[in-house]
Amino acid sequence: MNEKGLKTLEYDKVKNMLLAYATTEMGKNMVFELAPSSDYEWIEQALDETKDGADILRLKGGIPIPKLESVKKHLKRLDIGASLSAKELAEIGRVLRVTNETKRFFRDLEADEIELNHLYDEADMLETLPDVSRRLLMSIENDGHVTDEASSLLASLRRQITTTEGEIRNRLGNFVRGKSSKYLSDSLVTIRNERYVIPVKAEYKNAFGGIVHDQSSSGQTLFIEPKEIVELNNRLRQQQIAEKEEIKRILEELSELIAPYTEEIENNAKILGKFDFINAKAKLAHDLKATQPLISRENDVYLRQVWHPLLDSKKAVRNDVAIGKDYQAIVITGPNTGGKTITLKTLGLVSMMGQSGLFIPAFENSRIGVFDDIFADIGDEQSIEQSLSTFSSHMTNTVEILKSIDERSLVLFDELGAGTDPQEGAALAIAILDAVGAKGSYVVATTHYPELKAYGYERPQTINASMEFDAETLKPTYHLLIGIPGRSNAFDISKRLGLDDEIVEAARKLTDQDSQDLNEMIADLVQKRHEAEEEKARFKKYLDESEKLHADLEKGYGTYVRERDNMIENAKRKANEIIENAQKKSEEIISELHKMKQSGASLIKENELIDARSRLNDLEQPIMLKKNKVLQRAKKQQEFHENDDVLVKTYGQRGVLTKRLGKHEWEVQLGILKMKIDEDDLEKIKVEENNRRGAGTVLKSSGSSHVSPQLDLRGQRYEEAMVNVDRYMDAAILAGYPSVTIVHGKGTGALRQGIIKYLQQHRTVKHFEFASPSNGGNGATVVYFK
Repeated sequence: MNEKGLKTLEYDKVKNMLLAYATTEMGKNMVFELAPSSDYEWIEQALDETKDGADILRLKGGIPIPKLESVKKHLKRLDIGASLSAKELAEIGRVLRVTNETKRFFRDLEADEIELNHLYDEADMLETLPDVSRRLLMSIENDGHVTDEASSLLASLRRQITTTEGEIRNRLGNFVRGKSSKYLSDSLVTIRNERYVIPVKAEYKNAFGGIVHDQSSSGQTLFIEPKEIVELNNRLRQQQIAEKEEIKRILEELSELIAPYTEEIENNAKILGKFDFINAKAKLAHDLKATQPLISRENDVYLRQVWHPLLDSKKAVRNDVAIGKDYQAIVITGPNTGGKTITLKTLGLVSMMGQSGLFIPAFENSRIGVFDDIFADIGDEQSIEQSLSTFSSHMTNTVEILKSIDERSLVLFDELGAGTDPQEGAALAIAILDAVGAKGSYVVATTHYPELKAYGYERPQTINASMEFDAETLKPTYHLLIGIPGRSNAFDISKRLGLDDEIVEAARKLTDQDSQDLNEMIADLVQKRHEAEEEKARFKKYLDESEKLHADLEKGYGTYVRERDNMIENAKRKANEIIENAQKKSEEIISELHKMKQSGASLIKENELIDARSRLNDLEQPIMLKKNKVLQRAKKQQEFHENDDVLVKTYGQRGVLTKRLGKHEWEVQLGILKMKIDEDDLEKIKVEENNRRGAGTVLKSSGSSHVSPQLDLRGQRYEEAMVNVDRYMDAAILAGYPSVTIVHGKGTGALRQGIIKYLQQHRTVKHFEFASPSNGGNGATVVYFK
């Protein structure tokens, strides 16, 4: 993009904010090179990488990239056969260690099943070089010190040096602490010219013999190497030279070890720098409370509650800004200090941030366009050196802009046409806007000229806007009002400040009627906007309450489902226990019958068989009927009276009630036998007089046919299915079910609609609903009876 636009919109200040978060030299270089792009795929990938970094920052505190120096120059020297210093090798070793740690970090992320868009692929390209990394770690510390472990010879030489230095210090210590101390100017041992010496008073320089290596500035002290330690110093010097030679050899060896892998190491450093850069973008987004924008190829820009990134997010006024879909030009009118300029800068700078792969200071689901260039003519550009007035300077800039724009350009004009005669300035502003529109560019312009308010209504793809002004407080609110031109507040402000009413009215009369009508129209629009915003706030309150109620209902339903499932599970367990106990008791009864048979009796008496069957009948668990009117009527019809014909369900035999023996027991005549039977084991039946059967005839109970709580209609034709539904509903009601499920499938939906219409008209249906997603969804309907 053009440098002037970047400078005017203060893009470098955003880069400086980003730079503060980078820790590596490579990451900082990427910040320096960052610029807005017009490549859609590049922007999309850059934003996805920022999203990856933001997710890692939120979940893991960021990618662990420490401070690293660039090793690019070191690797170039290796490529030409040079040997590196210990510090340079240490920096390469640090890159390799961080490579290992970063690789491990991403393996752990993947194991935690954290989804990322691109960074796993980047991490896979890191080369760990374990042997090289291990050798460097063992041989050189972070500060460049070559360790004793680098070679056995180096370790031996350093031990010798330590021993020799100890001998020298002991001997010199005898001079410092012994009788000779009176010849010394200070009681210490020091080094001059890499040799151990003692400070001797000048008048006693011959007391120790040896070599004078230095003297104090006053000449009163000489630094003398006593002859007794000259040999030791010589030996120490030889050992130190040998140590340096061994270190040199080690560094050459390590350089040769690394040389074949310069390409891999450079690539590692580049990837680590990129991770650091992504970290920085994520941290900037976090501190700005910025969000990931959507990208519109059609340049349909919509910034939700956007604010300028260089302002304090807690204090900055937020606005909705839209351009590109319904209009390509916005004309913002209104008084000075109302926020027009900052609105222009916000739109331009936020667009640049988004096209640089940075999150933007706006609410989620904001959209940015992809502009090839963003031009800005903002601020006072008066130039004394070039003898240009403000108008001339702005016009020079405008001329350059008009030469460069096309249909994928965004143009920002501040106070278009200002600095000259108002009539001419307004005419120039209109002509310039027409020229920009003819090229298909997107443009936002601010102006004081009232003529441009009419321009916003007359021109296609153009809309008026203004910055809101509070006439009560005489202060701007800095809110952008799209669709409403700015009105003049001079009369109202003057009146509130105390200007005589007669003067204000006289001024109004001097203003032409069109201007007054326009201001009244604008005032009416502003009032209606306020009313609309109040309605919006009221509806939002209702919506929030409804959403909260919906959430509470969902939560309550979830609790109900869990409790229902728990109760069903408990009921199943209890039922299984009852069945298990019943099976045990039935097996005991059957065992008794077998024993009776084996005891020698050729025939088991009928009363003994009936008694055994009675005991089996006692194992049945009674089922409580729901309070259902239909079932209550059916139960009433089943009330027992003397001489009623009944079916004894346990034996499958018909009998006649002779008399009541208790609250729930009757005496029943079964052929020649009379038995005491519980009401729960009896079922009232009707027998036609001309077709009566003898008592004791085995019958099949109508209630013995099982009614399933679920009806499956899949595969049936519509007419057949509706007949089956009608029959099934009657049987289910008589069976006492509180609810049933009708499985009709999804198909074309015709059967489902027919069943819904039938259920809506059924008198005993309380309500119905589709089954849960796990139980068929809208392919099944659950019916609840009254």
